[in-house]
Amino acid sequence: MTKALLGGSDLSISPIGIGAWAMGGAGYKFAWGAQSDDDSIAAIHRALDAGINWIDTAAVYGLGHSEEVVGKALRQTSHRPYVFTKCERVWNADGEISKSLKAESIRREVEASLSRLQIETIDLYQIHWPEPEEDVEEGWSTLAELKAEGKVRNIGVCNFNVDQLKRAEAIAPVTSLQPPYSMLRRGIEAEILPYCESRGIGVIGYSPMASGLLTGSMSVERAAKLPADDWRSRSEEFQEPKLSRNLKVAAKLGEIGARHGRSAGETAIAWTLRLSSVTAAIVGIRTPAQADGVVGALEFRLSADEISEVEAVLS
Repeated sequence: MTKALLGGSDLSISPIGIGAWAMGGAGYKFAWGAQSDDDSIAAIHRALDAGINWIDTAAVYGLGHSEEVVGKALRQTSHRPYVFTKCERVWNADGEISKSLKAESIRREVEASLSRLQIETIDLYQIHWPEPEEDVEEGWSTLAELKAEGKVRNIGVCNFNVDQLKRAEAIAPVTSLQPPYSMLRRGIEAEILPYCESRGIGVIGYSPMASGLLTGSMSVERAAKLPADDWRSRSEEFQEPKLSRNLKVAAKLGEIGARHGRSAGETAIAWTLRLSSVTAAIVGIRTPAQADGVVGALEFRLSADEISEVEAVLS
C-alpha cells in the first residue's frame, strides 16, 4: 500500500479513510437510520487492523454521537489513527441544526469535539460548509489561530469552490479540501481539482460509492424499503428515473471488480483514485463486514482499459 502526504502537512495517509457519518445513528435530519455502536466500533477496529490510518467524522454527525463513538473506539485499540473532524454546523437543545463561522462558536465547537473524542489535538480540523458565506474569512482566521495555539495540527475545508479557496488562502494555507466525488458526481474535475493540484492542496473525496448506490448491494427493492429516518429515502438518486441508471453503472463495476476478486464498491473507490490530484477517499462503514468489503481498495487500481469501460457506461 502506498501512502501519500496530505497537502502541505506531515500526515502520510492511506489511500482510503474511515468515514464515520452513518455512525452518528438516528434522530437528526441527515441521519442514516439507527446504528449499532458496537458494530461501528468493531468496524473501525477491523479497518485499522487492515492498514487504514485515518478517520473522518464531524461534530454534527449524530449531533455529537459519531465523535463519541470514534473516541470510544480509539480508547479500545493500540492503533492511533489520524483523526479528522469538522466545525460550522451547530445545533440547539431541540436538535435544530444551524450554521455558524463566528469565532466564538468555532472555539466552543473545537473544545466540545476534543472532549467527545477524548484526544488532546485534532490532526485535521475542517470547515464543514462555507456557510454563512459572508463569514468565511472569520471562520478560517479562527482555524488558523487554533492551529497556532496547538489545538489542531492542520486545517482544511469541505465543499469550497475555487473562489472560496482563494479567499481562505489569502489568510492562511489550506491543507486540504474535502469535496463529494464519485462517478455520479464529477463536478470538481473541471476547475477544482486542477486548482488544488496547482496549489498543493490535498483532496480527500467523500462518498466515492455514492452513499451506497455503487456498492453492488443496492437494488430497486432495497431502495424502496429505505426507512424514513434514512436521508437516502428522500434522495433523487435513489428514485426513478435515476435509480435504474445508477444501478446499471454499479453492475458494470461489479463485473470489472469480479475479474480481480474485488467488489463493485472497491472498483468505485479505485475509479476515484485514478487521478493524481485526488489524495485519498473517505469510505463510510458501519459494520466489520462493510470494512472487509472495501479494504481491498487500499491497493486495487484500474487499468486504462477498465477506466475506458466505465466511461463508456457513464456516457
